[in-house]
Amino acid sequence: MSRRKQILAKQEFDTVSNLSTKTGETSHNCITDGCKKTSVITDTALGEILCSSCGQVLEEKSYEIFPSYGYDPVDYASKKNTGSANSLTMFDMNMTTVISNRDATGKSLSGNAKNEFYRLKILNTRSTVASNKTLRSAFLFLNMLQIKLGIPDSVAESSAQLYRKAVREKLTVGRKSKNIMCACIYASCKQNGVPRTINEISITSNIGRKEITRTYRSLVENLNLPINPFNSKEFLTRIASEAQISEKSRRYALEILCATEDAGLTHGKNPKALAAASLYLACVLNAEHKSQDEITKASGVTVTTVRTRYYDLKKFFLEVT
Repeated sequence: MSRRKQILAKQEFDTVSNLSTKTGETSHNCITDGCKKTSVITDTALGEILCSSCGQVLEEKSYEIFPSYGYDPVDYASKKNTGSANSLTMFDMNMTTVISNRDATGKSLSGNAKNEFYRLKILNTRSTVASNKTLRSAFLFLNMLQIKLGIPDSVAESSAQLYRKAVREKLTVGRKSKNIMCACIYASCKQNGVPRTINEISITSNIGRKEITRTYRSLVENLNLPINPFNSKEFLTRIASEAQISEKSRRYALEILCATEDAGLTHGKNPKALAAASLYLACVLNAEHKSQDEITKASGVTVTTVRTRYYDLKKFFLEVT
């Protein structure tokens, strides 16, 4: 690449990068009292945007605004016009056959050749849609859930890979493709540490929780998936931001959860309920006026479950102290 092309590529790359940075700064501003409002931090794994000064979650489900062709000007110039990369989230992995009306030299085809290639286009489209109809509808459903749930591209790719494995193992026979896709998304979220519960997926997809749970158990058993349970700490920030709890109570709740995990009292417990109960206990101990109903609504767990976990944490914490 010549020196002149490198300079032009660097100028264009800097323009795109500055535009992405300005877009992120203007759309996310911290409104917490006493915050220095220095800059924001983007967590691409969890899809969250946080304030670097006070830790406030500014956006829970964010989307990528940076270019996907790298952060080097030479890399930008060499890859920006190559088209989108191959993806498992597309039924043909983005390797679609495109039949043009021009030949290799760029000249337009004759009338007879255009008619022949038009027939080939129709046959290619019909054969592609007919053979991949199930994958096509399933991955369209996956793209819709990815946007609504705000999950990263890595989780969507992992979900598509699990769905393709389920198709190869013939686990889709007698089951709805949407149920299997929801189960694949939940399994991928657990594998990648992205906190998305079955209730959130059920409400977003308009599919019953029992159906997703039953399909998920079948996937884990037949595909031998290594699944680790969610950590209650992953839900702590989201619930605290929704209930507008102070940073002091958040850190106190984190200490309570760490002590509870070290004692082995978190096994078999709902992680969201533990996070909500620890936040309520921290508010009580710090004399912060937050009702149990406010924290319960922010967590999406029933009042009875949060109250039960609260009494367990309170009993353990009083015995330790």
